[in-house]
Amino acid sequence: MKSTVYLYVFDTMADWEVGYLSAELNSGRYYKKGLSPLKVVTVGIDKTPVITMGGVKILPDIEHDECIVEDAAALILPGGNTWIEPIHSPILKKAEECLQKEVIVGAICGATLGLAESGMLNKRWHTSNDLGFLKITCPNYAGEKYYKQEPAVTDGNLITASGTASLEFTVHMLRRLDVFSLQTLDSWYNLYQTHESKYFNELINSIQ
Repeated sequence: MKSTVYLYVFDTMADWEVGYLSAELNSGRYYKKGLSPLKVVTVGIDKTPVITMGGVKILPDIEHDECIVEDAAALILPGGNTWIEPIHSPILKKAEECLQKEVIVGAICGATLGLAESGMLNKRWHTSNDLGFLKITCPNYAGEKYYKQEPAVTDGNLITASGTASLEFTVHMLRRLDVFSLQTLDSWYNLYQTHESKYFNELINSIQ
C-alpha cells in the first residue's frame, strides 16, 4: 500500500475543510487492524511559509515538483480564495497526472474551480459549491451534464465536495482509501453528524 498523502497548502487555504481528513489519516487511530497511518506531506508552490484562511502559518514540507506521484496514495486539494489564478497551474498539472496514474485526487470547495477550469471535470461526475457559479467563473468548464447536486461525489479516483461538506468529503476519501472498515466509517460519520454519544461507543467497539 502506498504510504504518502500529499496535502496542498497555500495562502488563503481553507484549513478547516480538510481538518477531519488530515487528522484521521495522520493519526490512524481508527484504521483497520494491521494498517499503519499514512504520512501526510504538505506541498507548497515553493517552500515559502503560507498563511491559511484561519491565520495558521504552515511551512510546506516540499514544493510541487518534488511530489512523486508513483509513491502517492492521494493528493488533497483544499478550498481557498485563489484557485482561478495561474499560480496553481503546477499543482493542477500534478493532479491531472495523478488521475492518469490512478492516484486518488480529492478536491473541496474552491479547488473544484481549479479542476473545472483545467478541464478535468468535463467528463467526470462531480460537484462543487454551485453549478451556476462554476459556469460563470470557469470559461473552460463544459461538464454541466456530469454535475451532481450532492455534498460530495466520487467518480473513480476523483472526489469532489462542496465547501459545506467537510464531513462528507472525509467519508468519501476514507472510503476510497479503504483505511476504515465500513462499520467504523459509518459510526465515525454518525458521531460527528449527530453528536450522539452512542455512536462513539459504536466507533470504539468497531476497532476492538
